[in-house]
Amino acid sequence: MFLPPAVFGGLPNADAPGTNDWSCRPSAAHPNPVILVHGTLGNRSTNWQTYGPLLHNNGYCVFAPTYGATFPLPYPGAFGGLGDIRDSAAELGAFIDRVLAATGARKVDIVGHSQGTLMPNYYAKFLGGAAKIDKYVSLAPLWHGSASTSMGALTAGFPLPDPLSLLGPAFAQMSTGSAFMTQMRTGGVALPGIDYTNIVTRYDELVQPYTSGIEDGMTNVVIQDRCKLDYTEHFQIAADKVASVVVLNALDPAHPRPVPCTLVLPFVGSLL
Repeated sequence: MFLPPAVFGGLPNADAPGTNDWSCRPSAAHPNPVILVHGTLGNRSTNWQTYGPLLHNNGYCVFAPTYGATFPLPYPGAFGGLGDIRDSAAELGAFIDRVLAATGARKVDIVGHSQGTLMPNYYAKFLGGAAKIDKYVSLAPLWHGSASTSMGALTAGFPLPDPLSLLGPAFAQMSTGSAFMTQMRTGGVALPGIDYTNIVTRYDELVQPYTSGIEDGMTNVVIQDRCKLDYTEHFQIAADKVASVVVLNALDPAHPRPVPCTLVLPFVGSLL
């Protein structure tokens, strides 16, 4: 399940289990460190209570930053992904450089969720990061933006700002048709040399429409095409069993695993 571990694991400045061991050295089987990139309002702990231990236990060196933590709270790392996505991409770039220096690796693999599927591609496309990324796996991506990241339609005609924009610029940047999304899409999204995999759910309540996460030149997986009993939504996908096996297979395609199918409830997860 995603939400309970996220709540109890959300200690300020905590690391998710299995992540940020700076003494880890990649193996021959898994030469690329995996960078977990959280979503809006997430952080390096809350978003990755499933994937930190999952990837660590499967032999990967796993690292996770908190980025874009601009909201003025006593614990600034509590809520990330709020700042300008371009600034967050620069933060990610510095973190990746630190990981590469510490591990001796030449490239990293990315596993992102929500905003964490979009922001790293800004780093790759505009900040010189493409040469440092091998595999790029996205949970609930929004390559075309989302209609749900702005409340502008509700405040149109009133002298009021978009309420979500008060939290930070990232919300407006992710809106379909924004200047930022136009910049991201101009000239194409998929970059040469990077192997992209998108994992989307038809029940995504935040990425609207869910097909915003489907993009040409990438491998696209709809959870319900693999398991009709899986009702995972935007949050639960970060702990979903089907998605987790698709992620493992995307990171290590030479050793594919059978994808399970069991009843998964939205927000709650699997009951078995």
